Amino acid sequence: MDNDEFDMETISAETMKISETRWLKLMIMLIDSGYIDGISIRKSFDEYLIAGSRPEITLRGLEYLEENSLMRKAADVAKGIVDVVK
Repeated sequence: MDNDEFDMETISAETMKISETRWLKLMIMLIDSGYIDGISIRKSFDEYLIAGSRPEITLRGLEYLEENSLMRKAADVAKGIVDVVK
């Protein structure tokens, strides 16, 4: 969010060490769920067409990350309590 320039390579399938197909499906899910904006992916016959080159996280995406990190912290605390009780 702080950068004016965006390098798609930072989130590429190769950088993430996943297949191109998996990357495309994950991106489609993120877009469809409203977590990212600024990019669209359409299937045309047997290939995917990517429009836009500046994906941005949405407010909904930020809220998800915040909730997810709070849940992870809560789970870590609970695990710590279980470990101490043992």
